[in-house]
Amino acid sequence: MNYLAHAYLSFQQPDILLGNMISDYIKGKKQFDYPPPVQRGIRLHRMIDNFTDTHEATRELKSFFRPAYRLYAGAFADIVYDHFLAIDTGEFESSEALHRFALQTYRQLEERTALFPPPFAKMFPYMKEYDWLSNYGHTGAIEKSFNGLVRRSAYLTESNIAFDIFTRHYENMQQCYAAFFPEVKKSTEYQLAMLLKM
Repeated sequence: MNYLAHAYLSFQQPDILLGNMISDYIKGKKQFDYPPPVQRGIRLHRMIDNFTDTHEATRELKSFFRPAYRLYAGAFADIVYDHFLAIDTGEFESSEALHRFALQTYRQLEERTALFPPPFAKMFPYMKEYDWLSNYGHTGAIEKSFNGLVRRSAYLTESNIAFDIFTRHYENMQQCYAAFFPEVKKSTEYQLAMLLKM
């Protein structure tokens, strides 16, 4: 899953949030350079990713993108999951609730900028300025996110096909999300409780 889901699955705990959001930029033993609460967030992120990657609904969701994008299918699926979380009224009762959550997330992260790894520090101002977390609810922003994925990739040259796949299979993808998200949320709550006991 992408930034919105990792923020949401930090369950309002700021140090867990930081670790969860920066984990992709922390390799190997570098995690031990961070305070223990942030380390727990880094570990939680990796647990979430493992659960996501091995879930049957994720395999189905990736199957829509795989013929055209092969190994990048999972990256497109991550963005799609964030879109459906953003519009899930069982998690965010309204777009205003989503926006409030996004603002709170930015504030909590800003209080910990001294711990940002350089790539996240470079990216975060854009996340905040363009309100990435709220904008996942808009299909136009998903198209832009797909474009951004292509720009950052070594081997992709276009995202138009991906966005067409997303729009054509929208309902099927939403069903994948509905089968997946309650289970990843429950698993993450349990894993976080275990980490906090350590």
